[in-house]
Amino acid sequence: MELAGKKVAVLVADLYQELEYWYPYLRLQEAGAEVVAVGPERGEYKSKLGYPAQADFGAREVRAEDFDAVVIPGGYAPDYLRRSPELVALVRELAQSGKPVAAICHGGWLLCSARVVKGKRVTSFYAIRDDLENAGATWVDEPVVRDGNLITSRVPSDLPAFLREIIAALTE
Repeated sequence: MELAGKKVAVLVADLYQELEYWYPYLRLQEAGAEVVAVGPERGEYKSKLGYPAQADFGAREVRAEDFDAVVIPGGYAPDYLRRSPELVALVRELAQSGKPVAAICHGGWLLCSARVVKGKRVTSFYAIRDDLENAGATWVDEPVVRDGNLITSRVPSDLPAFLREIIAALTE
């Protein structure tokens, strides 16, 4: 179990993208990490297609020092996630501490709100390219981009590369 002893937060809110939430959640568990779902509040959230996910903790119940990494799935959930000052602070503090911060698809919205992309090379779903560039990032169209502790990907088909990079960052 290559990630035994590691604890990873996977963020969740309504309208999350199913594969971008469940693939990292289950793959990181498979690798031995303790994976917890964190939402704006503790409770159930529905995906874009209505599939439920249970947040183990609400934003006010966790601290950055509790985790070794955070994963921000896409869909439209990141727009709800970034409305939580506590989740914005969680992402910012993890990024500033040098721990892996991973975002896929629209997850870059939360990175913009946390103000952690300035001067970084990133990717995302193409529709939020302007948001990332306006926040100071250099956007590229690649399956996965790692710039220091920041790991970004574009779409569900990038998930294998995205998770390989997250796992590599957690085992360094």
